[in-house]
Amino acid sequence: MIEFPLLAPLVPPAICAGPHGQTLLGNTLPSRGPHADDQIDVSLPDGDRLTVLVHAGKRPVMVHLWHGLCGHAQSGYVLRATRWLTRAGYSVLRGNHRGCGAGRGKARLPYHSGRSGDLGHVVAFARKQWPDKKHIAVGFSLSGNALLLLVGRGGVAFPDAAISVNAPIDLALCSDRLLARENRLYDFRFARLCKRTVRERELDGLGAPPYKLPWNMTLQRFDDLYTAPAGGFADRDDYYQTCSAGPHLAAITTPTLMLTSADDPMVPVHSYHQATLGKSVRLHVESRGGHMGYLSAKPTPLGTRRWLDYAVMTMVENLAGLVLGERQPSNESGFRALEDQFPTVGVGDAIHQV
Repeated sequence: MIEFPLLAPLVPPAICAGPHGQTLLGNTLPSRGPHADDQIDVSLPDGDRLTVLVHAGKRPVMVHLWHGLCGHAQSGYVLRATRWLTRAGYSVLRGNHRGCGAGRGKARLPYHSGRSGDLGHVVAFARKQWPDKKHIAVGFSLSGNALLLLVGRGGVAFPDAAISVNAPIDLALCSDRLLARENRLYDFRFARLCKRTVRERELDGLGAPPYKLPWNMTLQRFDDLYTAPAGGFADRDDYYQTCSAGPHLAAITTPTLMLTSADDPMVPVHSYHQATLGKSVRLHVESRGGHMGYLSAKPTPLGTRRWLDYAVMTMVENLAGLVLGERQPSNESGFRALEDQFPTVGVGDAIHQV
C-alpha cells in the first residue's frame, strides 16, 4: 500500500514567509547541477524530436525530471534535483519538452500542458534503452499536470511511479487566477516568455503562418491566440477542458505522490480538495511554499535551505523502495536515512548551497 512519506514541516524565513516571497525568491536564486553524460534526441510518432539529457547511475532506478512552463532541462529546480539524485546513485533523465532547451528547432509542433503522450514515448524509449531499470517520473508545475494526465488518461507507456509538484490540475482555474491583480507580474512574465518562444520558432522556420501576438497580452490571451490553434484545439476552453488532469485523478492506478502548497498564488489548492483521487494516489499539501519556492529558514536533512529538494528526494526514495519490491521505510527511518546519506553541512555552507 502506498503511503506519503513524512516530511518535516517547512518553516520559511521571515524575509520570504509569504507566498510571493517564496515564489519569487525560490525561483530566482541561482542553482547548479552536474553535467550530463549523454544528450539524446527522442523521435516522436509525428516526426518531431525532443532532447533529453542522461546521467548514469548504479542504482536500478532511473528518475525522469520534467520542467515547467517556459523552462527546460537546465532550470534550477531540475538541476538541483539532479545533483541530489545522482549523488544518491540514481540514473537521471532530464527531459526538454518540444522545442525547449537543447531541443530548439527540432519540433514542428509546440508543447503544452496536455502533451502527456510525449512523456509516455520517452518512458517507452527509456525502457528499451535501459531495460534493467525501474522508472520514476517527476513533473514540475506544467509537467506535473501532463504526467498526471499520462497515468490517469493513458498512453503508450507508463512510469513505474509518478510525482507531481504544484501541478495546475485545473487549467481554467489557474488561468483565471493569474489575472488577479497580485499575480499580474507572473502573468506578464509567462506571456512574455511564451511570446519569445513563438518568435524563436518563426526564426527557425517552424511558425508559419506568423501569429499576431499583442505586446501586452495575458497568458490567457496567449492560449486563445496561439496554444489552442497551434495545438489543434477548437478554442482556449477546449484546451483547458481537454488537458486538465483533475478529472482523471480518480483513474490513476500507478503509485503517485502529489505535492502542492496551500498558499500557491497560481494553483488554487481547492482544485485538489475538490478532486477525487485514485486508490494509488496520495496528496500532501504543505501550508507554505508558494509556487515551487519552498525556501526553509533552517537547513533540511540535505544540508541546504531548499525544502523542495529534500521533499523530492524523500518521495523518490519512498517510491523507489515500493517499485523495487522492497519494504517501504517507516516515516522516521526514511527521514534518518536521508540524514545519514547526506550529512548536514554547516549553516554557512547551507546558505551557499541554496
